[in-house]
Amino acid sequence: MKKLIAIDLDGTTLNTKSLISPRTEKVLKNAMNNGHYVSIVTGRPYRMSDQFYQQLGLTTPMVNFNGALVHIPNKQWAEETESRIQRDLVFDILAQKQALNLDFVAAENKETFYIDNFDYFDAAFFASEANEKNLLTTKNLVSDPTSMMVRTSREKAKYVSDTLTSQYGEYVDVRTWGGPTAILEIVSKGIQKAKGVEQVANYLNVKRSDILAFGDEHNDEEMLEYAGWGVAMKNATDHIKSVANDITEKTNEEDGLADYLDQYLDLQTK
Repeated sequence: MKKLIAIDLDGTTLNTKSLISPRTEKVLKNAMNNGHYVSIVTGRPYRMSDQFYQQLGLTTPMVNFNGALVHIPNKQWAEETESRIQRDLVFDILAQKQALNLDFVAAENKETFYIDNFDYFDAAFFASEANEKNLLTTKNLVSDPTSMMVRTSREKAKYVSDTLTSQYGEYVDVRTWGGPTAILEIVSKGIQKAKGVEQVANYLNVKRSDILAFGDEHNDEEMLEYAGWGVAMKNATDHIKSVANDITEKTNEEDGLADYLDQYLDLQTK
């Protein structure tokens, strides 16, 4: 029976260097060669996940911004969906940057991004170079973005999330990426990975019971609950482990996803 393997990136498929290891790549490609589908489901924007889509040779829909964008890269797809947040909200949060102890505030859509300053800009992290057109100003950001991204310290992440939720919870949801950096993703209210996975599964004609999902952070919760079989990484949060059907024996740094998948699907990858 064909499975849809829904994979989170940071803290799950990617190791601590934010790379897909040769072992993980080999197992995922072996799964596809055995007739299964693999779909990336991430909080990351498209431009920061496309390299992994290409590395794995995927043709399935990809879910970005925690579900705010569902699309097939480099292809016109009638079922593509993109949810947006209000432009005014972006600048309202930007005005609180110092009070919230934020390193940067960024607004994003499928094609590009806007960041409030270049002090913390990293071309490798953003998977792009930047110039003055990428500055987050009222002149440059003229339409409603798909998502916001803010960076803070791990110690402040919960405070920032709780504060933004209390202020704007009627309009947006605040989620974390996972991985080594405290990145919070802000998307339209009701957006979640599970809805994106459901859309992908319907398109591929895969039953819910045949969805196998992997994750590590609280933005993966609904996806793991929705999937027929939800797997938490060994390095996942305690809460995510509590909602999962199973837990990998190894961490993302130890190819935990690859080893679990290889055994679960009896792929016998060499």
